[in-house]
Amino acid sequence: MRVDFAKCPNLLQLFFDRAAALGEAPFLVAKIDGTWVPISWTQAAAKVRALAKGLAALGVKQGDRIGLIAENRPEWLLADLAIMAAGAITVPAYTTNTVADHRYILANVAAVGVIASTAELATNAIAAAREAGPHCRFVVAIDVPKIAQHAGVDLHGWNDVVALGKDTQDLTDATTARLQRSDLACIIHTSGTGGLPRGVMLHHGAILCNAMGADDLVQVLGGDRERFLCFLPLSHAYAHSVYVGVATGIGATIHFAESVDKLSANMLEVRPTLMTAVPRLYEALHQRILGGLKKASPLKQKLFAATLDLGTRRYRGEKLGLFDRLLDAIVEKLVREKVRARFGGSLKAFVSGGAALNPEIGIFFHALGVRVLQGYGLTEAAPVVACNRPYMERMETVGPPLKGVEVRLAEDGEILVRGELVMTGYWNDPAGTANAVRDGWLHTGDVGSFDEAGRLCITDRKRDFIKNSGGQMIAPTKVEGTLLLEPEIAQAMVVGDGKPYLAAVLVPNEEAVGADDVREALARAVERANAKLALPDRVRKFVVASAPFAIDNAQLTPTLKVRRHAVRDAYADALEGLYK
Repeated sequence: MRVDFAKCPNLLQLFFDRAAALGEAPFLVAKIDGTWVPISWTQAAAKVRALAKGLAALGVKQGDRIGLIAENRPEWLLADLAIMAAGAITVPAYTTNTVADHRYILANVAAVGVIASTAELATNAIAAAREAGPHCRFVVAIDVPKIAQHAGVDLHGWNDVVALGKDTQDLTDATTARLQRSDLACIIHTSGTGGLPRGVMLHHGAILCNAMGADDLVQVLGGDRERFLCFLPLSHAYAHSVYVGVATGIGATIHFAESVDKLSANMLEVRPTLMTAVPRLYEALHQRILGGLKKASPLKQKLFAATLDLGTRRYRGEKLGLFDRLLDAIVEKLVREKVRARFGGSLKAFVSGGAALNPEIGIFFHALGVRVLQGYGLTEAAPVVACNRPYMERMETVGPPLKGVEVRLAEDGEILVRGELVMTGYWNDPAGTANAVRDGWLHTGDVGSFDEAGRLCITDRKRDFIKNSGGQMIAPTKVEGTLLLEPEIAQAMVVGDGKPYLAAVLVPNEEAVGADDVREALARAVERANAKLALPDRVRKFVVASAPFAIDNAQLTPTLKVRRHAVRDAYADALEGLYK
């Protein structure tokens, strides 16, 4: 039975209605000791109620903020729902955050406590809570750490909190009945590419509005019981809305990937029907496929080249002759079916978001028979604004706005968004809120246009434009995307604001470079990329990165976007030297 997201009062009601309807069907599935173990909808509802009672026994009251620091696992979603059921507001945080990051977030929202998963994360949460202020009273640990000192902070085990609430009145139904669409569901801190993160306040209606638009897309793809394989961090707005809103609302089964390293194996086991991912995954898969192709036989290489050529021509709407149609049918069996099987064989679509996807990489997968639907959004819009549809997909665009979303362009091309999906505002930042949302329109900071079919095209972020010394405006993501098509280049970031030409920091793909001289191999790759770019967009000089851009060195955000300021700072002297 399909849910009417427009009439659903809140996320808790959505969950409990689904749990009542689906009963013993599997909801959350995780691998434990080598076996996929399901939690049914009925079991999940009981666990949410029990934990909510335990939180109430700890003194959690309506409107309190509670931090949630956990890797993707069933307890993440159960904790999020239980926090809502206790009348509180979830404040997710990335597991990759430092203690200082956690302290800042907990202090920023005056959190009363934290739920953490592993012993290490719980230990970090204790340290952060101790320094965040007297309001942060407790840490609930899923895996209790052995720690001698946690002065000023009460440490509780997950099961102990459930037991503590055994004799506490269950107020879940009352809370569910009270919550309105306008009430806050969570405060998600934007990871950003520079500066301190801001707490984006998302209300129930914002996430439900997103779920309504996504449900409209899922119905086009067809199917009743979807299987998701979750690996994007749930603390990010994209994954949070997809799983708490969309997957729950459509009654999907959510499998939790063991890790990114085991993603391919998990896909074969789970056979997901839908997956969400960020462009970095497709870039890595693109390079891996091309790397493996070099080791294939000449016949396989020819078949692969024919598959790409024919698939690309079909994507562009070209009519195929009789011979080409016969060859296309052959490679469909010999190549595309095998490629799809590597993704589990049941995948209807990857939905790409979080950053811009290079159109050529999207077309590459499309030609191989793997559908990639590029979307666009931002945390302040809960977060999805637009997404391609299977019947009108164009990789150069992010598709039309979702159902219930209005989009218009300002005079300078900035994308403005209006609808229930727009955030309530930034926590404790009225000035920032007033600047971001004016007359009901969210000013995204992104620049775009519409094509003839009403699909939104993203040009770039206003603040990321490079203005060279000649006054020309250059979109860095376009240049970087062209560089990343070269197999020798694993990662790239270009600079050149106020300079006569562009320079870049390049991370080599060691497997593709092989025994060649790294600088020479990268130079040849840059030369090939430059041949595809207009003169102002060409990279004249580059620095070879000493290490990959990574979360650990703070050069990538947790959703794998490049922190431009961090990379610039790390290579400041070398980059400046390129212009002398």
